[in-house]
Amino acid sequence: MGYCLEMSTGDMRDVIRLLTAVERSEKQEHTLTVVRDRCARADAELRAQGADLTVTVPQALEELLDGTPSATESPAYTHAFHHLVAAHFSDTTDLGVWSRPSWFFTLDEELSRHGIPPELLPGTFLFSGPPLRLPHTGDAYPQIGTLPTPLAAPLADSYERVLPLLHPDYRETTHRFAELMRFEAQEWETARKLGQRQDTIFFWIG
Repeated sequence: MGYCLEMSTGDMRDVIRLLTAVERSEKQEHTLTVVRDRCARADAELRAQGADLTVTVPQALEELLDGTPSATESPAYTHAFHHLVAAHFSDTTDLGVWSRPSWFFTLDEELSRHGIPPELLPGTFLFSGPPLRLPHTGDAYPQIGTLPTPLAAPLADSYERVLPLLHPDYRETTHRFAELMRFEAQEWETARKLGQRQDTIFFWIG
């Protein structure tokens, strides 16, 4: 069994505004229609796989919008939040299928040995959780992580610096993250000059 790792970028404030809006704008209502459809399809797929959700993904979405989750433990809320983010963020970048995502914590140890600070370690930004409190998934996965976009450039710089020093087992993944973050840093600078605020890099493991 493997877990897909995906990445996208956007303005997390747009997601939070939709979740907390007292009166939604026409644009927000349109976005919500898209999200509801995605949640319904995701729910059908998960149930076909035999997932134990406790509540449906569409129900979890409505409860998040109302601020009243009825379950203390269910992956449905995490899936619903994922689709809320997807409706506001860029197209996803596929970072592969991982049989043991916990391997990233081993990579953390290698990077830490060479001076990479905690906030730039994969185990930090891949598993940091959503920017608001959700009921626990009840299992190790799916997982949500975020990285502030302004940290993309320092991350790329530091990974490029230590890359030649790493054990060969860790170089390919470190190089991939360095490339991705260099690109995201450039995109962020361009967006900032255009007055756009793509402040969050969002990670999904599921």
